[in-house]
Amino acid sequence: MAFFFFHIMPRNFYLFLAILFLVSCGEDSKHFKIEGRLLQMNQGEFYIYSNDPGINGIDTIKVQGGRFSYEMPCLSPVTLTLVFPNFSTTPVFAEPGKTAEIDGDASHLKMLKIKGTKDNELMTDFRSQISNASPPEIKHDVELFIKDHPASPVGVWLLEKYFIATSNPDYQTVDRLVKILMAEQSGNNSLKRLAQSISKLNDISVGKRLPSFFVYDINGQPISSSELSAGTAVICVWATWSYDSTDFLRQLQTLKQTSSIKVVTINVDPSKYDCRNFTKNNQITLPVICTGEMFDTPLLKQLGLLSAPENLVVKNGKIIGHGLSSQELTRLLGH
Repeated sequence: MAFFFFHIMPRNFYLFLAILFLVSCGEDSKHFKIEGRLLQMNQGEFYIYSNDPGINGIDTIKVQGGRFSYEMPCLSPVTLTLVFPNFSTTPVFAEPGKTAEIDGDASHLKMLKIKGTKDNELMTDFRSQISNASPPEIKHDVELFIKDHPASPVGVWLLEKYFIATSNPDYQTVDRLVKILMAEQSGNNSLKRLAQSISKLNDISVGKRLPSFFVYDINGQPISSSELSAGTAVICVWATWSYDSTDFLRQLQTLKQTSSIKVVTINVDPSKYDCRNFTKNNQITLPVICTGEMFDTPLLKQLGLLSAPENLVVKNGKIIGHGLSSQELTRLLGH
């Protein structure tokens, strides 16, 4: 009997371990994890969000002793964005069952190293490659990257950052590069959203008339394109977690008080409550549109606006500027 027990127990034990392993793998395959270390940030927090369909809202990652960990449900590849305390951002490419390891210095966040998946390592290599490059050189490198890695979501992120979210988008080049990416990533939801917005970009180019729209602001007041058909108006996109956009918003508030321009703002926070609190605490009295749908806000899609900050300048119903800095806007308005 003892001999029989000796032989049965190991067999059952190994079977138990195998089942436990399979169950744990099944759980892991539905999650994505981030492990990280940041020098010169002993304690703090930063934000994480995604514009991909099915990923809603902004979450907070806590840093303790310079280290942090974050886990999220993940059933398909998605692109995440980290927003650090200095409001700089960096992408993280999530995959089911994978872990990304982040290592860097809080004072040099542009040089973060992210490993653990092929796409994050490609982004790390590209980040290093362009560290000392000029804007024209970066655009050239992005084109080469997309041609060399058409199946990588990194190319989608690079295209949006360096070719679309600029004051002078090159629509012909964007269209050509989108087609290269779509040939290999037809199921990429971020790319689909981008491709749909591209069709609107020519409609908002300088010289075109502002598309017609009718919406309600966060206080239930109606806003329509017809209100912007006379005089000069600015439509700007902002988010509470984007310093550049909130800085631009404050400057618009000041400009509005000293001029006759009209201003309409679109907030891309997932929470109307956070949006209201920010405007109240910062004495922002400009009209604010906030649906809680972030970059899926219907008006954003209609106008082809893809990022925060971003803006359109309209004069007598015709677009005269797109993606201007506050200095460029001031010069354009003659202030």
